[in-house]
Amino acid sequence: MDLIERNTIEQMAERLAAWEASEDRRRIFLDCYMRMTRNMLTAIEQGRFDDAQWVTRLLHHFAGYYFDAVDACERAADEPPVWAHALQASASPRTTVLQNLLLGINAHINYDLVLALSDVLAPEWESASDAVKRRRYHDHSLVNRIIAETVDEVQDEVVERHSPAMDLVDKMAGPIDEWAASWFIGVWREEVWQNAIEMTSCCAQHDREDLRRRVELKAMERARLLLLV
Repeated sequence: MDLIERNTIEQMAERLAAWEASEDRRRIFLDCYMRMTRNMLTAIEQGRFDDAQWVTRLLHHFAGYYFDAVDACERAADEPPVWAHALQASASPRTTVLQNLLLGINAHINYDLVLALSDVLAPEWESASDAVKRRRYHDHSLVNRIIAETVDEVQDEVVERHSPAMDLVDKMAGPIDEWAASWFIGVWREEVWQNAIEMTSCCAQHDREDLRRRVELKAMERARLLLLV
């Protein structure tokens, strides 16, 4: 891992250690996110992606949106409403471990990832060849497989550690719950790709901002539904 990658993991590890010590429930999503990031870096090192450099750049840039949201929350500064909602809900004892985790995943994938992907794709997209565009989409889609490979680890090491009763659910459901989680995250990420391409293709700033607001509103709708689960 290069310096940027180590710094991303180090930042996650430092925050996680502090939140574990203070029993801050924000640790639930971050624990999941750090495991996913480590597995992504391993996949990059194993040469599983078409363009390791591009995936690494996206991974780091994507993490920046998460750190910015958390920092804004701690400074009581403006932050994306979907993150304000997720972080506030995580502090409530009425929010289950699974809701806590899913609210973070929703904010980071359905909102942050659209912006991060668009940021990274924008400088090259208009002039990129069809082959390059296919490689970008292939690498984006391959992440779904890494997520699927990480779901069981998150279930065992994060969800069940904070909510032991979920172990019984896991045993009763067998692989069905892991499959379902991987499936709906894959559906979200396909929508994210389409939104990111649309945002990248926006010629006018006001069109981009209109799309950003629509993406944000849909993520907020999903967050409200997750609190009903």
